[in-house]
Amino acid sequence: MITVDDVRRLALTLPRTSEHLIRDRVKFRVGSIVYIAFTRDETVMGFAFPKEERDALIASEPAKFHLPEESSLRFNWVHAWTSALDEEEMYELVTEAWRMVVPKKVAAARLGSP
Repeated sequence: MITVDDVRRLALTLPRTSEHLIRDRVKFRVGSIVYIAFTRDETVMGFAFPKEERDALIASEPAKFHLPEESSLRFNWVHAWTSALDEEEMYELVTEAWRMVVPKKVAAARLGSP
């Protein structure tokens, strides 16, 4: 199980990331682009994820991953139950979501080539 504090410890080390509390929801973003967001009760973590790959991710582990509400399907976004994620998975999801929203040079300087 991961917590907002676990994500915070990682996310705030990623260049250009800032944390915001919007309508009682913790969100991490680069500029105005949100790449990680939690529900108010912190049981679900939403994260940036390529639209063309999300069905495969959800099908691979439907007890862990699910689609966001219908109004958010137009975005590159997936939800995960925080109780089902471990630290290693969280690290990968957060860093890959961050990679999607920063310039390629910034991501490469921090993480290397994808």
